[in-house]
Amino acid sequence: MVTSPRRRRPTLDDVADAVGVSRATVSNAYNRPDQLSAGLRAEVLRAAKKLGYSGPNPVARSLATSRTGAIAVLLDTGLSAAFSDPALSITLDALAGAVDPGGHALLILPGGDDGGPNAGRVLAAQADLAVAYSLADHAPALKAIRERGLPLVVIDQPHVPGSARVSVDDRGGAELAARHLLELGHRRFAVLSAQCLSAPRGGPLSPEEAKRSLFRDNRERFAGYLGPIAAAGIAEHDVLIMETSGTSREVAMASARALLAHEPRPTAMLCMSDELALATLAVARQLGLAVPSDLSIVGFDDAPGAAWAAPGLTTVRQDLVRKGRLAGEFAVRLLDGEKAPPPVTLAVDLVVRDSTAPPRP
Repeated sequence: MVTSPRRRRPTLDDVADAVGVSRATVSNAYNRPDQLSAGLRAEVLRAAKKLGYSGPNPVARSLATSRTGAIAVLLDTGLSAAFSDPALSITLDALAGAVDPGGHALLILPGGDDGGPNAGRVLAAQADLAVAYSLADHAPALKAIRERGLPLVVIDQPHVPGSARVSVDDRGGAELAARHLLELGHRRFAVLSAQCLSAPRGGPLSPEEAKRSLFRDNRERFAGYLGPIAAAGIAEHDVLIMETSGTSREVAMASARALLAHEPRPTAMLCMSDELALATLAVARQLGLAVPSDLSIVGFDDAPGAAWAAPGLTTVRQDLVRKGRLAGEFAVRLLDGEKAPPPVTLAVDLVVRDSTAPPRP
């Protein structure tokens, strides 16, 4: 049986010959269209289509320019959180909107403290810049970023010298939440915490353990919660603290149920995210507790679900859109060769809704 020879793939030179222009002109039609008239570019693209030429090879182009056009976003949580965690999704959407006009793509990678494999993924990733989203202190992925010499933008944490960073006033927000509940007359508090020790675990924490969290925002929020409570004469060890393993609402429900089973039951729950607060609201409903008369709940973020909850969730509002947009703008500036701008800390405020009220007499 005689097989026909394999047809040669058309090249950029074939298109140039067909139109009667230089290789650079054909390349500009794809990579720098502003350098050509609309008519000439249309003629080049018509010839390319007729020949079956699909455009420059992206791998070859990245080797020639030393740029991939990709931004690596490193998450401590599982990658699915980019789609399931509302606060994270809103922030990433705003980040994407800021970098999209420049033709940059987002490459989402695990960056958590897993003993090394995630650092290897960072070393192998084809990216021009890294965005660290709420990583633990000294996460191995950060060392990999330094080894590659990638520009770095940090969202929330950790503090990395030489990086661009945008965060929120975590301690101030937590203080607003605690003071609000104290002013309502609450004296029995519980804190439902986001993950503190990086490796999934979950379970009760002492105040001393909580303050040693590997995550700076947790440490700041614990300080913001416990400071006003202690100033009101309530011992830190009388505050129940439970760490969740992850941030999903389903996982958090078990932790919320354990806190609400304590005797005497807390009358006020401080939750480090709206997802944790909504999990607590669901458990209270299952246990037949009325919110807010039996239990007051305060979240953190003011994601859309907080206003839609029944009752509406009192929460600390952070500007998630602005945070993501600033991170994207910082990324573009670093990619353009600018120095890292000074860190930006965004203000927060307390949004009071119907999930908080004075405790029953």
